[in-house]
Amino acid sequence: MFFPQNLRNNTRYFLLLSLLFPALFLSSCGSKAGQEQAGGTPPPAPEIPVIAVLEQAAVTFNEYSAAIEGRVNVDIRPQVDGYLDKIFVDEGAYVKAGQPLFKINDRVYQEQLNTANAAMEAAKATLRTAQIEVNKIKPLVQNKVVSEVQLSTAEANYNQAQAAVSQAKSTIASAKINIGFTLIKAPISGFIGKIPKRVGNLISKGDQEPMTTLSDTKDVYAYFSMSEPAFLQFNAQIKGANMTEKLKKLPPVTLLLADGTTYPQKGRIQLVDGQFDKNTGSISLRAMFPNPQGLLRSGNTGKIRLEEQHEQVVMVPKAATMDVQDKIFVYLVGKGNKLERRAILISGKSGNNYLVKDGLKKGETIVYSGLDGLTEEAEIKPKPLNADSVYRAQ
Repeated sequence: MFFPQNLRNNTRYFLLLSLLFPALFLSSCGSKAGQEQAGGTPPPAPEIPVIAVLEQAAVTFNEYSAAIEGRVNVDIRPQVDGYLDKIFVDEGAYVKAGQPLFKINDRVYQEQLNTANAAMEAAKATLRTAQIEVNKIKPLVQNKVVSEVQLSTAEANYNQAQAAVSQAKSTIASAKINIGFTLIKAPISGFIGKIPKRVGNLISKGDQEPMTTLSDTKDVYAYFSMSEPAFLQFNAQIKGANMTEKLKKLPPVTLLLADGTTYPQKGRIQLVDGQFDKNTGSISLRAMFPNPQGLLRSGNTGKIRLEEQHEQVVMVPKAATMDVQDKIFVYLVGKGNKLERRAILISGKSGNNYLVKDGLKKGETIVYSGLDGLTEEAEIKPKPLNADSVYRAQ
């Protein structure tokens, strides 16, 4: 069959339209259906737990690194030189005052004592001879047989002999003291520290390192430091005309051990240093803790925990906050139950609650949980919780 050229072109055009028309129709129907769905009833607002912001009394804690020492620490040092013969105790042992610790070889000092005793006998013999001479010359002088000069000379010899006897007595006493120093005893009751010397070592009075250190740890001291701003704040919170009165009114303090556990005994701050350290800008304080079970030793470390009372302060549970780029935020429930993300400034912690310095006021309502899926300006259905119960649970 023969078709003109223009008719064949029109036929192709109509064929193309017949193929596109169903697609356009389906697209139009789909678009209309989507519009109908979009114009339907919106989903309901999610029900979210909320609480009212409270203002109440709170207790916060400040912690400071502490070094622990026995109430009395004594360096045991030798008073005489010699070789170490015996060690009667072991490192870490508990000893009582007067108990032997070390024995230094005393043969040299025994010989010194023997020499002193011999000198004493010689001095006594010289004294007796001088006494005889005086007794012999006195009647001769009285009968004018000899001159008084001879008697004066005899008496001078007698006095010199007496002085020699006294000197010999002092030498003997000194030798006995040195012998006593060869047996080193515990000056106090306490625990033995490290013993660097061993039997056979030469012991000298000039040794820089002590033979051991003896620590009385019935009570221990915990030394810690405060920065100048922290101390000024600490000082301002305590009532009293002077530091002595203020220390008496301070509540007991807590010691946290190196493993994070709490030491069972409470302590008290007894001493504040008289001046700040120019290099660190801090001041030292000392707290004393009873140590009846000997749990603490010199050299232990820990942390001193001090309480700080706050009469009325705005608080929020940590669970009601979120951290974003080193800032803390809450979701505030505003008008129309719409959310506002607000940054807050924290001044401290009390349990699982934050103390709010700025950003929230008493009575405002915030989201308590489920913050991760929320966005600003989103509308919610508030589910109020009992704020008192929530804060007590924290």
